[in-house]
Amino acid sequence: MGLMSKILGESGSSRQTEDYVELSADDLATEDVDAEMQIKIAKIGEKTDVIDIKDEVYDGNIVIADITRHSTQDRTMEHITDELKQVAKEVHGDIVQKDDDQLIITPTGVSISRERIGR
Repeated sequence: MGLMSKILGESGSSRQTEDYVELSADDLATEDVDAEMQIKIAKIGEKTDVIDIKDEVYDGNIVIADITRHSTQDRTMEHITDELKQVAKEVHGDIVQKDDDQLIITPTGVSISRERIGR
């Protein structure tokens, strides 16, 4: 399993909060760090979940959304994707779908490369 698979999950799997492991940052200067942007993890179970995702992107955060509950052919998923594409366009951000299980939406000034690193 590669690093990105550990971060973003394997195709078809669903990660829970307890799936993430807090890494020791003892050797990093973390005190008084005020990040301008955060990466947020979301799960889209129903159309109303899009509201919180939109708010996070408007607030300048990156959102990785788990869409495993919906088929990419699902009509609801089409509406959700269209709504999130519109948000990305409004904020001059970016949006991509990773495999069939995740959407990544970014705010202003953050683009997503369509090329994989390595093999």
